[in-house]
Amino acid sequence: RNLHQDLCHGQLGLCKAMDPIDGKLLLDYLQKVNFRGLSGDNFKFDALGDGPTRYNIIHYKLVSPGKYGWVTVGDYLDGQLNLRRNEIQYSLDHPANPESVCSHPCLEGQAKKLIMGEICCWHCFNCSVYEFVNASDENNCKSCPIFQLPSDNHSHCIHIPEAYIQPDSLLAIGAMAFASVGVLITSLVIIVFVMYGDTPIVRASGKELSYVLLSGVFLCYGCTFIFMLKPTDTVCGLQRFGLGFCFAVIYSALLTKTNRISRIFNAGSSNKRPAFISPRSQLFICSIAVLMQVVVTVLWCMTSPPRAIHHWIQREDNVLVCAASINASYMIAFAYPILLIGVCTIYAFLTRKMPEAFNESKHIGFTMYTTCIIWLAFVPIYFSTANNVQLRITTTAVSISLSATVALVFLYLPKIYIILLHPERNVRQTISKLTKKLPHSKSHLLTTCQMKESATQSEVVFPIDFEFQERLRNISDCGEITHRVTVSTQTSTKETHHTTNSNDKSMSHSRSNSITQPSGPTKDVPDINL
Repeated sequence: RNLHQDLCHGQLGLCKAMDPIDGKLLLDYLQKVNFRGLSGDNFKFDALGDGPTRYNIIHYKLVSPGKYGWVTVGDYLDGQLNLRRNEIQYSLDHPANPESVCSHPCLEGQAKKLIMGEICCWHCFNCSVYEFVNASDENNCKSCPIFQLPSDNHSHCIHIPEAYIQPDSLLAIGAMAFASVGVLITSLVIIVFVMYGDTPIVRASGKELSYVLLSGVFLCYGCTFIFMLKPTDTVCGLQRFGLGFCFAVIYSALLTKTNRISRIFNAGSSNKRPAFISPRSQLFICSIAVLMQVVVTVLWCMTSPPRAIHHWIQREDNVLVCAASINASYMIAFAYPILLIGVCTIYAFLTRKMPEAFNESKHIGFTMYTTCIIWLAFVPIYFSTANNVQLRITTTAVSISLSATVALVFLYLPKIYIILLHPERNVRQTISKLTKKLPHSKSHLLTTCQMKESATQSEVVFPIDFEFQERLRNISDCGEITHRVTVSTQTSTKETHHTTNSNDKSMSHSRSNSITQPSGPTKDVPDINL
């Protein structure tokens, strides 16, 4: 119609301009068509020459219980979708739309396992406790490195916090408190020995070796604090060195003491003085014994340098410890001290029947017996606590302190008790009292004395004992076996009164059976105590 009007100008029928009709021109006019059709909808062709896109969207659903029907829920006109979603439902009880997917997206921490032959379908599976899913590779689970655990959503790994003995833990507080008391008591003992260094009981115990032994006790208590520090390579080296060194100092001093006592009394009736019984010699022997432990420790550190490592027993553990504390390596440090303890115990047993004046051997014996019990209990405890490294370290520290406490209590507290509370007992014992206690091989040296009387003094000539030779070394020339010792015949008031009223014969007889302490300066009298 539009083409006819434009070409024929109202002429009825086809005019010459439309005969024949130009198809291209007709197509242009068809593309411009726009009118309302019989259905009431506008009609026109699109740029591609297609008619208008019009759809009614109908939904077959359950409209009432037991009744289904088609319901128009929207339309699609010229590319515009109008959908009434609230009218779309597949069940009266479940208004949500059913999903139509091959596979759901996997949750965090889950990996995909593709179905064979499909690229959009997969199964989701959880990674294990110690695995995580890398965002760049969702199809595989990867294990976290040692000392790391996956995060809560298994998307990455996180480091396990280091665990070691904390200074504020109950185990550390108990061990350090015990060691602190030991350090205080040891310091008091050293102070008392320095203040009363010239008294008989201190001199009799051997001041030089006593200070060495007390130094070892002090080091034992100090080791506890080293064991409570955070492990580093330096701390581990100090633990290795101190663990064996402190014990070597204590038991080397005790071994030197017991060996000296044993050699003196085993000399019997021989007039030959045992070698190496002077204080300087004893310190030299003790130093050699301690040096052996130092050599062992140095060789150990050279072959296996000390280092702090991260150790785990269960996968969730990250314990910072010294490498030597997780196996039996510490037994290398204990080997030599254990040997010293064994030899000391043998000597203590052999000298257990020494006379009263030499009763330090009994105290040494009690010390060694108790120490053996502690160590026999420590060894199984050490190996049975392999699954709890912190408890193993604390047990080791406490055992060291206990060994030091045993030596301190049995060897020095009795002396401190006499020095401070019973000073009247801190005197030299008389030779006659010692003679009654000596075995025959020793006592005959004193009972064969030749006595000469004078008006005011007595001269005693006898084969001198080895201990006398040692004490007289700084007083006079001790090159000869026989010495002339001048002792006063003054005794207590009772003995003096008794001697005055007796005749010369009885006085001579009394002197031949008892040689008493001098009342003059003590430096002229040999100290017979060990």
